[in-house]
Amino acid sequence: MNSERKRIAIVGAGGLGREVLMLLHQINHVTPQWDMVGFYDDAPPAQAQICGYPYLGTVEQLNEVESQLYVAIAIGNCQAKTDVTSRLLNPQLCFPVLVHPSVHVYPEQDVKLGEGTIICQNCILTTNVTLGRHVLLNLSCTIGHDTVLGDFCSLMPQVAVSGDVRLGMGVYGGTNSTILQNRQVGAFTIIGAGAVVNKDLPSYCTAVGVPARIIQQTA
Repeated sequence: MNSERKRIAIVGAGGLGREVLMLLHQINHVTPQWDMVGFYDDAPPAQAQICGYPYLGTVEQLNEVESQLYVAIAIGNCQAKTDVTSRLLNPQLCFPVLVHPSVHVYPEQDVKLGEGTIICQNCILTTNVTLGRHVLLNLSCTIGHDTVLGDFCSLMPQVAVSGDVRLGMGVYGGTNSTILQNRQVGAFTIIGAGAVVNKDLPSYCTAVGVPARIIQQTA
């Protein structure tokens, strides 16, 4: 192991976990910095090895590590991601910000990224953008000026967020959905794939269609 690299594990042994593994490899091709040790998941995978890396145990077993370990939370479901993170209390665990080399984040942009945030290939963040803790931006998302994403938000590929948007904690944006400028979306709301949000949405609802309409309200 390269002593200059940091040990990292991925929580989530599914497809998103493998995508985050590829992100780590892509980062290492430009700036070698991560030594992947394996995967943790409460649901053991069918195979003991995932892309050549071992399944190491459950979230509770991850809590028992005795030396510093960086952890990437590869869980798309916002509530599940929130719940798992709340259980990771071991002070040896650190949650790095992972940004694909294709994504430009320069000081002049005044972009703030919370711990554990994961930004995948070809995303664009413009200026004065704030992402909370454990935010996921999947492939080719765009985030406009003065936008704020709360903790645990997950945006799937090609979500377009316009300027001055506010997303509450745990908002899920389905693939190719769009949120127009100056809109606000409440906590743990789900925006369906391809939906266009042109009005504010409350918390704990599901909205689909063009324009987006609420089809379910859970709280």
